[in-house]
Amino acid sequence: MTLRVEVTDSADADDVARIGAELAAFNNADVGPSEKVALTVLVRDDRGDLAAGLSGYTAWGWLYVQWLWVSEGLRGQGIAARMLDEAEAAARARGCHGAWIDTFSPTALRSYQRQGYAVFGELPDFPAGRRRSFLKKAL
Repeated sequence: MTLRVEVTDSADADDVARIGAELAAFNNADVGPSEKVALTVLVRDDRGDLAAGLSGYTAWGWLYVQWLWVSEGLRGQGIAARMLDEAEAAARARGCHGAWIDTFSPTALRSYQRQGYAVFGELPDFPAGRRRSFLKKAL
């Protein structure tokens, strides 16, 4: 059998879906099902417009916060802390024992540390001139 390796920035959606499905099947056999469930916290203004949000998921007993955004005019008012509190409470209700998040923003890093998150790893120059910090917290 001859194998051909392809590198692309426009993979077929079915191929990408297959990669995910195959990895999920392997992981299920190896460590059990992840029971992955999306978790989103939305903050809306009095007009109903989105003013801040958190998006992530719970899996294998952990909350992962993939994205956390607060509109510029609301920053520094504790909105991120409130969203993290809500996400963590929902994760605990789902049986999670820990949470993790990553950032390359020094401001966000301090905010997460004030919320009880501790750095467990870093990547220097990700992006150049910054460091990407990975943080965790027991729930």
